[in-house]
Amino acid sequence: MTSAPSDPRTLDGLDRTDWAALQHVYGSAVEVPGWVRDVYAPERADDAVEEMLTSVYHQGGQICSAAPPLLPYLVAMAADPVVTVREELLQLVGSLARVGCWQAERRFVDPGWSAAWTAALPVLLTLLDDSDPGVRRAVARPLSHAAGEAEAVSEALWARSDAEPNGEVRSELVEAAGKLLLRAPGLTSTRDRLRDIAGQGSPAERLAAVTALRRALPEQRDPEHLQTVLSVLRDARFDEPGQNEWGFRNAAGLVPWTAAAFGPDREVRTELSLRLLGHPQAGHRTGALRTAAEVISTWRSPVPVLLPAVAGLLTDTEPENRQFAARVLGMCGEAARPWADGLTALCTGDEVYADAQDTAVWALARLGDRRCLGPVMDRLSGGRLGFALHQSHADGWWMYRLALLDTLAPLAGCADELLDPLRRRLAAATLKDKRRALCQVLTAWGPAAAPAVPELLSLLDTDAAVWALDALAAIGPAAAAAVPRPRLRALIDAPAEDFAVPRLRVAYWRLTGDPQPALDALLPAFDAPWGREEVVGFLGELGPSAAPYTERIRALLPEHTEGWLPLRCGYALWQITGESSEAVPALLGLLSPLQQGRYAYRATITAVHRLAEIGPPAAAAAPALRAVLAADERPVRHGGWESVPEDDELCGAARAALRAFGT
Repeated sequence: MTSAPSDPRTLDGLDRTDWAALQHVYGSAVEVPGWVRDVYAPERADDAVEEMLTSVYHQGGQICSAAPPLLPYLVAMAADPVVTVREELLQLVGSLARVGCWQAERRFVDPGWSAAWTAALPVLLTLLDDSDPGVRRAVARPLSHAAGEAEAVSEALWARSDAEPNGEVRSELVEAAGKLLLRAPGLTSTRDRLRDIAGQGSPAERLAAVTALRRALPEQRDPEHLQTVLSVLRDARFDEPGQNEWGFRNAAGLVPWTAAAFGPDREVRTELSLRLLGHPQAGHRTGALRTAAEVISTWRSPVPVLLPAVAGLLTDTEPENRQFAARVLGMCGEAARPWADGLTALCTGDEVYADAQDTAVWALARLGDRRCLGPVMDRLSGGRLGFALHQSHADGWWMYRLALLDTLAPLAGCADELLDPLRRRLAAATLKDKRRALCQVLTAWGPAAAPAVPELLSLLDTDAAVWALDALAAIGPAAAAAVPRPRLRALIDAPAEDFAVPRLRVAYWRLTGDPQPALDALLPAFDAPWGREEVVGFLGELGPSAAPYTERIRALLPEHTEGWLPLRCGYALWQITGESSEAVPALLGLLSPLQQGRYAYRATITAVHRLAEIGPPAAAAAPALRAVLAADERPVRHGGWESVPEDDELCGAARAALRAFGT
């Protein structure tokens, strides 16, 4: 097999493909030939690869019809020495290979993919001998997905490894061989080779071999693996010439990547975190913090083991580590109370890193510790707020700025002290985002925010009217008595933005007791493919007066067994009729993720709250809820800052429900 010539005119064959008849994620693939040709223009090459990554691969999950005819051009260009983005092209090929070879359901893979991938393999194998070590390293990843040709590909990987002078490339080859073993467990020669390397290879190769074995054969636990990993990681250096063979720029990435290879082995991952949290190198401590956060987000029992060591890093020499330690403590809520003094010192002492201060304030607020009030009032009164105006929710451990709402919502009991600076800030706010964020805090505080009614009334003529009305409705009777009815009616009859219509009208009902405007806005959603959850939720709030709509709600019950619609329908029927015979089965169905070993989502957690409200007629939920409380692995999504708070909420709801059941 020969490499593609460097003359881009040889890509004229592109025009023999009817790209306009093919599809990428965003529609017609007519732009694809232009992106391919742009790869040969160094000033446009990066953008061209990015366009193909975004449009043809997107976020994974499918192989669209444009991918199979594009693949041979991607591989040929990756093999062409004049191309400046060869590694990036191979990364794209690897992403497509992962999806097309094993990750996506077959119904989401274009029928032409298998033949295109088989034809591409010979060219990819030749790149194992490319003169560029970056290319040799990059091609290992797509080859690691060739489970259908695992024997031949693994032989090629090991042959290259034996001749490879570059340590980083050798580590990547070892990892790729391990991934093949995961997909093809019959590769006994690869298994034996990995075991040999784990005992006597270079440090980076030993690490790659151990992690490959643990990923491919998780049931075959070897106590030596932890000692090998600890020994290698303790001595890993990234700041000396010729030392970085790890495939990571620093230990902050290498440590959690290594720990993740131990999968469900809670003990090993906990011990790995604990032993490295005290490492003399800041980067190792950073990686250990991320590992500890991942472990804590997954299991409950490591919390008392890891939190003392995490808290010790509140005084770390690295400011980002101080911030991360405070974030982990804040994530753990009540379990972090023994270290409230350390958090207080971080937010009120001589800390110079503002983000660490902000995080400590948030952590104390989650504890309801009044020592956060001074820093909070300083932020509300001064120029630097220190918190995001929007909430962020994402998997992973990146340090996005914490939201003002998440920080202040737990402090409703301290509203009397915080309201004055908050009201002044709200009165001075001119930007819509600031007004919205401050109104959301007042909404969360509910009746305790009553002194802010004048400031909220002044916003009814602004672009923040919908959030001001939400807050007024949450405050309740004190706000209802102060709101001029004609002004409210004018607001809902001529809203500034269409999206606000249902919310404005629901708030109008909560303030005035008149449901008709909300019914007029929401009832059409009964016949729409979306928005039905909102109308059902409102009808439930109306209680018995919504009885004329029970048959329409009942008709929606069979449509789904999980998600927000059955939750809202079941709960609304109970609110309206007072009968539990239909509500309880619908809500019990939402517990199926807990009973099937899957993760609970927000609808599941809310269902547990609703079952507690219903009380003894919902007692059939008791076994599932007891299992939730007895579990060590958290039955929520792992791997993010929301994991522990969601699990805490689920457990609190489960305890409340069991008390309500009388069991």
